[in-house]
Amino acid sequence: MSPVNRGAAAALMVQEPAASSAHEFSFLEEDFRHLARLAYEYAGIALADNKRNLVYSRVSRRLRALRMNSFSEYREFLAEDAKEIESFINSISTNHTRFFREAHHFQHFRTHVVLPFAQSGGRNVGGRLRVWSAGCSSGEEPYTIAVVLKREINDLSGCDVRILATDIDTDVLSRAARGEFMATAFDEVPKPYHSFFKAEGSKGTGAKVVMDKEVKALITFRRLNLMEPWPFHGKFDAIYCRNVMIYFDAATKSTLVERFTQKLKPGGWLYIGHSESLIGSHPGLQLVGRTIYQRTA
Repeated sequence: MSPVNRGAAAALMVQEPAASSAHEFSFLEEDFRHLARLAYEYAGIALADNKRNLVYSRVSRRLRALRMNSFSEYREFLAEDAKEIESFINSISTNHTRFFREAHHFQHFRTHVVLPFAQSGGRNVGGRLRVWSAGCSSGEEPYTIAVVLKREINDLSGCDVRILATDIDTDVLSRAARGEFMATAFDEVPKPYHSFFKAEGSKGTGAKVVMDKEVKALITFRRLNLMEPWPFHGKFDAIYCRNVMIYFDAATKSTLVERFTQKLKPGGWLYIGHSESLIGSHPGLQLVGRTIYQRTA
C-alpha cells in the first residue's frame, strides 16, 4: 500500500498509560515491532518506542475479548483473519473531539464559504457545495459544520449541499451516525446554534442531546482508510483534517497533503489541527490564517 494514512480521524492518545511492572500478557520486542509495522502499513500510523505502553494497554483488550493468552497468539490470528486488522486499528485509536473545537475554523468557514454561497442563492460555480470531514471521529466536527450551514442558508432543501464525514474506525462512525451525544457535549455549543440540538432523557446520567433531523440529513458517514484509494471523484469547497496528521511521519504527511490539495477546488480551504503544520511550503496551498490554507488557482 502507498504510504498515505489513516482516516479518518481517529488519533492516538497524547498521554501514555502508565507502565506496568507486571504485564498480564507477555509482550516482547518482536510483538511491538510487528504490531507497529502493521499499524504503519495499514493506516500510516507511526508508533514510536514511547508508544509501547499504549499499544500493550489497548491491544490487551482485544486479547481478553478473544480469550487469548499471548501477543504471539494474537499476531498469528491477525495473519489468519483479515477482519481483525480493522479491530486492531480501532483498538489503538482514540477519538477526542468536541463541538466547535478550534472555533476560529468554523468562523472562517462561515464567512468565507457559507455566507458567499448563501448570498449567491446557491448559484455559485456548479451550484453545489461540498465539505469533507476527514477523520470525523464520533461526529462532533461534521455536525458543527452542518449547523453552521443550516443557520446561514435559509432553504437548504433547495440547495445542493453535502458533507462527507469519514473515519477508519467503524465503532465511532456508528456512534456518529446516530447523532446522539451526552448532555455535557452541549456545553461547547454557542447559543445561536442551540435550536439544532434536542435535549432528551432525565437530568443526570441519562440525559443526552440529539441532532436535528435536517442537520443529520446533510451528512454522509463512510468508513475510509486514507491510505487506500479514495472512492470519489468530485472536488471539495473545504476539507477539515484536524489533529490527524500529527501522528504520521513526514513522507506520509506530505503525500496526504498533496492528495488533499488535488481534491480541493481552486480557492477551496484546508483546515488542519492547531498543533499541526505543513512540512515546508506547498505550491498549491497558501497559508491565510491560523492553520488555514487556501488552494491557489
